[in-house]
Parts: sequence; structure tokens; C-alpha cells
Amino acid sequence: MPKNIIKRFLPDHQMIKRQKVLKMFGTVLHDPNLWHLNRKSACGAFGIGLFFMWWPVPFQMWLAAASAIPLRVNLPLSIATVWITNPFTMPPMFYGAYLLGSFVLGVPQQKFDFQLSWSWVVQSIETIGPAFLLGCGILSVVFGLLGYFGLNAVWRYSVNKAWNKRKQERRTTPS
Repeated sequence: MPKNIIKRFLPDHQMIKRQKVLKMFGTVLHDPNLWHLNRKSACGAFGIGLFFMWWPVPFQMWLAAASAIPLRVNLPLSIATVWITNPFTMPPMFYGAYLLGSFVLGVPQQKFDFQLSWSWVVQSIETIGPAFLLGCGILSVVFGLLGYFGLNAVWRYSVNKAWNKRKQERRTTPS
């Protein structure tokens, strides 16, 4: 069942409440709905996490938390899902976003050599930036929706399967 799988990978909510980064949200974190795991809260949190993982900003977790709180979806899951983007996955993901953006804009792909400098970032925003940001925006929406509806379908299938299994067991069990 998706609930048991998700619970196995989520950190303890008390540990998350103690994070200094999340102190800015104050007592709002004590809302039990932010920690409850059901189909609605899990699907919403998964969609939010997959949406913000495509944003090329260093504070994706804050954005996911800031969205999860007013939408009252599972906070740990929304934050953990953003961690799909990490130093190993970002280069291929963001390069794919750039390729998609350049395809949609109909501009030729430009060769570039990454440099860790502010001047390179400013220059890149002017050259490859529009295609990259458009690709990130498109993938953000697509993955957010796929995450929400995909987990919803898996959750419903899992519950339906469990119900049918119990129904079958009741029929075969002698009274």
C-alpha cells in the first residue's frame, strides 16, 4: 500500500519541526493536517514537491513548505519529494529542460561550458536563459500534475486491490 511505503521513507515529524529553516513558519507547523498521511494529502504533497523540484533556485524546500502549509497537505512528503533534485540529478534534468525550452521556442541549441562565476550566470541568462526557464516551467507543471494524478491513481488502485482481496477472503473463509 502506498501509505506504508511513503511512511517508511519520511522523516519523523518532530525532527522536521525542530529544523531551524522551518522556524519562520512558527506555530502553523503544529497543524495535525500537515503531518497526516491520507490520499488527498499525499497526492497534493507529491504534486507540490515535483512541481518545485524543477525550479532552478536554491530554496526549493522553502517554496514546497510554503505551498504545503496553506494547502494543508503532508509537509514532510512535499519537502522530501523536492530532494529528487540533487547535485547528481540536476545536470541531466536541467539540460533536458533547456533542450525542451529550445525546442518549444524553435531556437537552435547553443553550446556552453559551465563556469562557477557570476559573470557566466549573467551571460547565460541572456543567451540560454529563456529556453532553460521555459523548459523548467513546462516540466514543472507537467511533473506536478503527473505526480498528483499518478499517485492518486496508484493509491486508488492499491485500496481497491486491498478491498477485493478482503472480499475474496471473506467468500472463501468458511463460517
